[in-house]
Amino acid sequence: MKNKTRVALTLTPLATTLVALLVTLSACGGGEAKKDAPAAAPAKPALTVTVTQPTQAMLPIRVSANGSIAAWQEASVGTEANGLRLAEVRANVGDVVRRGQVLATFAPDTINADLAQSRAAIAEAEAALAEASANAARARELQTTGALSAQQISQFLTAERTGQARLEAVRAAAKTQQLRLAQTQVLAPDDGVISARSATVGAVLPAGQELFRLIRGGRLEWRAEVAAADLAQIKPGQAASVTASGGTPVKGTVRMVAPTVDPQTRNGLVYVDLPAGGARAGMFARGDFEIGSGRALILPQSAVMLRDGFSYVLRVGPDSKVVQTKVTVGRRAADRVEITGGIDASTPVVAAGGGFLGDGDVVRVVAAAPATGPASAPAASGRQAAAAAVTPAAPK
Repeated sequence: MKNKTRVALTLTPLATTLVALLVTLSACGGGEAKKDAPAAAPAKPALTVTVTQPTQAMLPIRVSANGSIAAWQEASVGTEANGLRLAEVRANVGDVVRRGQVLATFAPDTINADLAQSRAAIAEAEAALAEASANAARARELQTTGALSAQQISQFLTAERTGQARLEAVRAAAKTQQLRLAQTQVLAPDDGVISARSATVGAVLPAGQELFRLIRGGRLEWRAEVAAADLAQIKPGQAASVTASGGTPVKGTVRMVAPTVDPQTRNGLVYVDLPAGGARAGMFARGDFEIGSGRALILPQSAVMLRDGFSYVLRVGPDSKVVQTKVTVGRRAADRVEITGGIDASTPVVAAGGGFLGDGDVVRVVAAAPATGPASAPAASGRQAAAAAVTPAAPK
């Protein structure tokens, strides 16, 4: 027991010395480590982007307007016959018809009977006229002989003239019946498209009752409501682009500018002729009138983002960080948009794919790849365009 105690007491100073030495070395090594630690590394770019700058270009100057599409002229096709039964209807809504085409027919039985009676009256009047003419001829022959008195001669001559007048009257009545017979056929007054039909087989209709409504020539027009201040810039013959609800734009031509302005809305009507097809009468449409062109600062549509109702671009700074910058936009043409404020022509901005970036993100800027496809190749859209302009940076 005494030996063990002596050994422990002997080793205790040595252990104390070793611990002190280790503490000293640890302190010295820690100081050197802190002194030699490198500075914080710069942030790595997460995405690779291409940039673009606003450029000067000529853009068309347009006047926008709203309005309705209507028929150029509508013809009301009705019946001229009175009290006849409609026997047949040969046209329906949407049919393309030609001038003189039979649209409907009325039953002609009553008119045929009246016409037969008129023809009999004509035959009777012709016979009476023949007899009166013969008597008048004999009276003229005997006029110098004194066989007939002047009164008798005058009666025969008068009877001849009366017979002639009666014959003309019955012939006129027969023509009236023939006209009524022709009116049993309802004819198209012009080339066009049937837009409405109220004719019903079996109906007995009065004269003047409308049976069909016809869009003359199938021609439609856009009646645009334009502010009075812009009316002076629109002239007949100018081009207009009209887009109906849910349709594709169609080209029209200004036919006429109304000479008056609505005192309530202070708008004037501009009548634009539209090509056949692509629109329907009664549709609402928006459109633009091209009144000239002017120089503008433009960017690709893909570089402009819409957030919270405002337009933004991602400006690339000297430190390769993107800064969300609010801009004001103006006219649009194809895939280009006019920038009227917020940046100048020397400002580099992210060309596309801004939706993948946030304000303050670090990016790697590369030159845009040259186009290898034909000029007429369709542009990439949606995610393809974004992926082409913004790609993940390669890991180091």
